[in-house]
Amino acid sequence: MVETLTATQARRIALAAQGFTRRRPSAEVSARHLHTAMKRLGVLQIDSVNVFARSHYLPLFSRLGAYDPALLDRVFLSRTTHYVEYLAHEATFVPVEDWPLWQFRMDDFRRRWETDPDSWLNQNARTIAWVKDELRTRGPLRPAELRADAPRERGAWWDWDEVKNALEHLWRIGDVAVSGRQGFERRYALAEQEIPAEVRERTVSRDEAIRELVRRAARSSGVATEADFGDYYRIRDRPAVRQAIDELVSSAELIPVQVRGWERGGSPVPTWMHQDAVLPRRVDAAAILSPFDPVVWFRERALRAFDLDYRIEIYVPAHKRRFGYYSLPVLVGDRIVARVDLKADRATSTLQVQSAWWEPQARPDDADPIARELALAARWQGLDNVSVSGWGNAAETLAGALHVERGHVQRHVHARESA
Repeated sequence: MVETLTATQARRIALAAQGFTRRRPSAEVSARHLHTAMKRLGVLQIDSVNVFARSHYLPLFSRLGAYDPALLDRVFLSRTTHYVEYLAHEATFVPVEDWPLWQFRMDDFRRRWETDPDSWLNQNARTIAWVKDELRTRGPLRPAELRADAPRERGAWWDWDEVKNALEHLWRIGDVAVSGRQGFERRYALAEQEIPAEVRERTVSRDEAIRELVRRAARSSGVATEADFGDYYRIRDRPAVRQAIDELVSSAELIPVQVRGWERGGSPVPTWMHQDAVLPRRVDAAAILSPFDPVVWFRERALRAFDLDYRIEIYVPAHKRRFGYYSLPVLVGDRIVARVDLKADRATSTLQVQSAWWEPQARPDDADPIARELALAARWQGLDNVSVSGWGNAAETLAGALHVERGHVQRHVHARESA
């Protein structure tokens, strides 16, 4: 018999797998907390948009509460780190020991470009060779450092885009690794300078890698469809994903289930639950989510599991935006109940809620936990105030709920200054 889950049970399983049933640390957040959260997430997507906070800082805030962003920089961005960057979803942090898992993706890029005489890689062989020689001789470098020392007599061949393109191509095929960042700018090194030899020399076949990644996607998702598994690590090879699912079902690591309401064309969508998935009796979390949080980053899953039709509107012309430039989903319990467009105005030390909107599944008592999260977000970002504009059907209610919370923000800031 195939087990049947309600849509609510599936949401709770998914949120538990993502860490939202765990209490936030009562003491100061440590590196150990970040590592534990990363084991559940698997990847941490990187994005440069910094209107509130860059996206890779947000998933850990959502799960752990306020922490020192400098801690994330030390853990993820320093050269001596447990993590490295690769295209594991989009650009993401992944454990450095996982480098061999991505060899199949590196090989796909290499095969595609090396067999195409018109590819950028083949058309710019001199640039590629020079960049590799410079990294071999000088060690980790930022693109600007390479560009500054490029031979001037070579003309347009040495413009910024050529150097940057060379580094990005070499990174995708695995010849180069990201060696930390300065500010938000990457430093690049040859892979042999950055990835330990015992990691680089480990061989993982394509089938093994995809099976392991589907296993991890299942663990991080709790309950998921084939499309969900494929999207988590952006595996486009659907036959390989299906083969991995079949093998994991055979080993009892995946359990076929049906979720009421998860349908396509009137028929249930084939769905599987990880063997270690937990169904909590309730979810008490409240969290502001990044647009690139695994809970919502796959639009099809967000709609199916949370009734959230979501896409970020930073690329939408201002007059066509429905919810705001950087509108973030808000989780209360096991429901996504609102979205808020946030901006950190450093000049006035204010977290601006530029718009606030209810989702259909919102309840009257959701405003208070959202207000507490907004006040916490302001404190996390070192901001003294929270302001709410009048745009959106949740704006007035949230402004009222924040009336008390504003005092908490001020008291926290004053206590910190006197300490």
